[in-house]
Amino acid sequence: MAQVLQVILDALPTLMLGAVVTLQLTIITTILGMILGSLIGILRLSNSRIIRTLTIAYIDFFRGSPLLVQIFMIYFGLPALARGLGLGLNLNQWTAAVAALTLNVAAYIAEIVRGAIQSIELGQREASESLGLGPVETMRYIIFPQAFRRMIPPLGNLFISQLKDTSLVAVIGFEELFRRGQLIVAQNYRAFEIYFAVALVYLVLNLLSARAFDWLERAMNPLERAKRRAVVQPAGVLLDPGDR
Repeated sequence: MAQVLQVILDALPTLMLGAVVTLQLTIITTILGMILGSLIGILRLSNSRIIRTLTIAYIDFFRGSPLLVQIFMIYFGLPALARGLGLGLNLNQWTAAVAALTLNVAAYIAEIVRGAIQSIELGQREASESLGLGPVETMRYIIFPQAFRRMIPPLGNLFISQLKDTSLVAVIGFEELFRRGQLIVAQNYRAFEIYFAVALVYLVLNLLSARAFDWLERAMNPLERAKRRAVVQPAGVLLDPGDR
C-alpha cells in the first residue's frame, strides 16, 4: 500500500501541471463556444429559412458525429485538404484541440441558448416593443439576460462534460492531464496507480466546477439577491421588508 501511495505522490506534480492545462483548455473552449453557440442559437430562431437550415445543419453535424472523429478531421484532415488545393496549412496540437472542442461545444450551447430564449414569455417581447425597443435591443436588454439565468444549470453540466472530453485530444499528442498520465505509465509501467490518480484529479476538478456553478446559480437568482439586499439595522437586527 505504501508503495502504491508513493507512486501516486511521485506522479502528482506532473499530473497537476497537466490539470492546469486541462482547466485552461476547458475554460477557453467553453468561452469561445459560448460566443459562437449564442450566435448560432439566436440565428436558429431567425425568420430566414436558409439561415435556419444552415444552423440546423451545423448543430446536427457536430452533435451527431463523435468528437474524436472531429479532432482527427481538423488535425489531420484540414491540412491534407489544404495541400490538395495547393494551400499551405499546418495546425499545431493546441490550435487543433481548441478548434475541435470549441466547434463541438458550440453546437450544444446553441441548443441551450435556443431553448432558454424560447422559454421567455412572449409578453416580455411585446412589452419591450411597446416601449419602442427594436429586435436587437429587446434581445440584448430584455430577453437574453433573463434567458442566461435559465442557461446556468445546463451550462454547468456542459462545462463538466467538456472538462472530461479534453482527454480525447491526447490522441493527437496534446499534453493535457490524461496524456501526461500516459507518458508517466510509459516510463514506470504502473498503469493502475497512475490512471487512478488521473481519475482522482478529474474528480476534484469536476467537484470544484460543480460547486462554482452552484454558487453562480444562487448569485444570479433574483430571490437570493433580494435576501442579500434586506435592510440591516445598525444594531445588526434584520428588518422584515413588510415592517419598513
